[in-house]
Amino acid sequence: MSSSTETTDWPYLEVHQSRTHEPSPYEHKLAATLEEVFTKVGHELADVVGGLNARQVHAPDGQPWTEESFRAEMHRLGA
Repeated sequence: MSSSTETTDWPYLEVHQSRTHEPSPYEHKLAATLEEVFTKVGHELADVVGGLNARQVHAPDGQPWTEESFRAEMHRLGA
């Protein structure tokens, strides 16, 4: 069986099938900034939190990110 047949026969994840709503402007900004941080700063939690704070992208409560607030927000967003 060819691999192209396998991918069409096997259930696969639609890009947005688990999304419950369109992303908000905040979610778009957070996603874009996280992509930049991952690319330019690093992937460790401390790097991510520091990168977000350095770019003035604050937590939902308007405060600078902490490792705990970042974990909580990723959990809330289902990431």
